[in-house]
Amino acid sequence: MSGKYKSKKKRTKKYSSYQGEVSPAVDNVIQRDFHSCKPYQKLLTDITEFALPEGKVYLSPLIDCFDGMVTSWTIGCSPNAELVNNMLDNAIENSRKG
Repeated sequence: MSGKYKSKKKRTKKYSSYQGEVSPAVDNVIQRDFHSCKPYQKLLTDITEFALPEGKVYLSPLIDCFDGMVTSWTIGCSPNAELVNNMLDNAIENSRKG
């Protein structure tokens, strides 16, 4: 058999959270200094997308700059405010326990 065969790859649209300026930019208080002398002094977060065979899943962790540990996290099917708010509520509850 001769000829060229090409496999077809399904392209998925990449998620972009940017929808234009909603509010004024906040001050950059961290200034790329990701170290902290005390717990809960500097906390960082982001949303990470995982493409699984069953669909997309989003992870929202909260990382403490004091020791680099994840202090709270949530997983959901949509990268929305509810995902982040649940993570923050969990972080507040965890900080009160410790």
